[in-house]
Amino acid sequence: MADALSAIPAAVLRNLSDKLYEKRKNAALEVEGIVKQLTAVGDHDKITAVISLLTHEFAYSPQANHRKGGLIGLAAATVGLSTEAAQHLEQIIPPVINSFSDQDSRVRYYACEALYNIAKVVRGEIILHFNKIFDALCKLSADSDPNVQSAAHLLDRLVKDIVTESDQFSIEEFIPLLRERMNVLNPYVRQFLVGWITVLDSVPDIDMLGFLPDFLDGLFNMLSDSSLEIRQQADSALSEFLQEIKNSPSVDYGRMAEILVQRASSPDEFTRWTAITWINEFVKLGGDQLVPYYADILGAILPCIADKEEKIRVVARETNDELRAIKADPADGFDVGAILSIAKRQLSSEYEATRIESLHWISALLNRHRPEVLSSLNDIFDTLLKALSDPSDEVVLLVLEVHACIAKDQHNFSQLLVFLVDKFRTDDALLEKRGALIIRQLCVLLDAERVYRELSTILEGEADLDYASILVQALNLILLTSSELAGLRDLLKLSLSNAAGKDFFLSLYASWSHSSMAIISLCLLAQAYEHTSSVIQSLNEEDINVRFLVQLDKLIHLLETPTFAYLRLQLLEPGRYIWLLKSLYGLLMLLPQKSSAFKILRTRLKTVPSYSFSENSKMKEDSYHLQNGINFDSWLQRFVQMQQKHRAHLKSRKPSDDNSLSLKETKEVQNSEDVKRSLMVTNINRPPSRLARKPL
Repeated sequence: MADALSAIPAAVLRNLSDKLYEKRKNAALEVEGIVKQLTAVGDHDKITAVISLLTHEFAYSPQANHRKGGLIGLAAATVGLSTEAAQHLEQIIPPVINSFSDQDSRVRYYACEALYNIAKVVRGEIILHFNKIFDALCKLSADSDPNVQSAAHLLDRLVKDIVTESDQFSIEEFIPLLRERMNVLNPYVRQFLVGWITVLDSVPDIDMLGFLPDFLDGLFNMLSDSSLEIRQQADSALSEFLQEIKNSPSVDYGRMAEILVQRASSPDEFTRWTAITWINEFVKLGGDQLVPYYADILGAILPCIADKEEKIRVVARETNDELRAIKADPADGFDVGAILSIAKRQLSSEYEATRIESLHWISALLNRHRPEVLSSLNDIFDTLLKALSDPSDEVVLLVLEVHACIAKDQHNFSQLLVFLVDKFRTDDALLEKRGALIIRQLCVLLDAERVYRELSTILEGEADLDYASILVQALNLILLTSSELAGLRDLLKLSLSNAAGKDFFLSLYASWSHSSMAIISLCLLAQAYEHTSSVIQSLNEEDINVRFLVQLDKLIHLLETPTFAYLRLQLLEPGRYIWLLKSLYGLLMLLPQKSSAFKILRTRLKTVPSYSFSENSKMKEDSYHLQNGINFDSWLQRFVQMQQKHRAHLKSRKPSDDNSLSLKETKEVQNSEDVKRSLMVTNINRPPSRLARKPL
């Protein structure tokens, strides 16, 4: 300290702490001259003492004017040192940087001015202190004093110039600091950071692209800034980096893909669009690097397919198609299970477009990696079954395609139908609203006869008799009305003359016995008219209930459709088809006379040419010839036994449940006065208490 005091006159030191700027300036010039002289003679010990004096007695002083004088004095000393300044920077820089956080704005201003002058002298030597200077400038960029901000900007430009021309700058040491600062939300700091990223990226010798994953998330975060200028600057920087990625042979796609996936779900539209655009390019460029990230990428793409913004939807769809077109292999890290899990999760999306694309993915995986998908079948099967209740018909059709693809194996085929029967049991609305669509489409995608045979086998042993009856009636109606099942109807018409027809007829008979009207319809289709008449004759009073009359009403109307055109034409030969005539008259006798079905059937029978049942026995059907080896007496007994089970079950239920109907049948009864009246007739002789519980 004594060396410094002997080198600098007391008057100079006094003026260096004066409140007037001009006096401090003149004193600084004196200090500059003194240091020049000491430098000329190489007295660096005394120079060190001078710098120490300026630091501790002035720059760190509690008096603001002393601190101001210390800063201008340090800058002056540096100018005096000139080319020798580098060896003293470890002393000079810390007090100046410390002053950047001074509570006095004027001190902060003079600190900027001092470091500016120091940097002009030492140029590239200041790079060794770059991180500390950058951190200080980062904070000053958001200073509350506009003069300090202005001074900081001037210093910032100078430091940028020095860095761009220096070969000592260490990007590796700088990146951790940049990564930490990228989370700051202050708009001035954000502008400062983007400016530095842009400058450093423009330097050929600095590989900013290699470190892009370290600050990419921060840039994306700025895309949703409230300031348009910051959004534009961040977008410009990102666009430049994306262009560099396209032209670079070596890019770390993996780490960046993780960031993009997160940003693709941002609530900010511009951020989502930028992220999905980057993902689109990555899918095209990433190659094998991206294979382990396909599941995450898919998880980001699928929700964007249904984005409210069209431009995002367009890019997302294109990316999805690109990704699905890639023939990746599990041996290369392609995780089929992970992709399947994403598709399964997105099946629960509120957006139809996303659910549809999820199903396309499951279908694609089944086609390419069937063993791997089937090994995870238990994880997705229940979700696929639930998807059958989707409000979108297109989704349901795609689900059925996936189910059909899974069901190519016999085990999975049987499992599908068992689960489907169980699903219908627990979801009445599904059976009512989508049952026909599901069964018809499965018959198209899989073999229709095989589907019906399997369903019949399952229902034959169904313990819930009410449910078995309802489902058989539904399957029977589909069989009678669906254009997709015309081939099955043609096969059944040959039941009495063809082995295949007979086999199919008998495969349905046992389960169809759960519903008397289903059996009657089946026998009419099979042209087993004598047996139809026997079935009708076997019915007793308990069988003629509301459900029976609803189903009979449907059948009578169906007899007037093209499906039964052959039957109506056979009525032209009553002598040959006497059992058909008896069957139809038997049905007529079961109908209430005032019902529309009664009038329809009676009108049809009136058109039959006159024929007496007693005349010309030679015109009767040759029953023996047409039996085709079927023991109808035995099958009639099976039907009767099944109906006895249903009667016993009906008696075991609560009285209020005697006439319980399915939801669909209830609606049909409500819309049919004929059935209401018939219900009154069928209940006339029942206990009054039951009538009271079931008012019409």
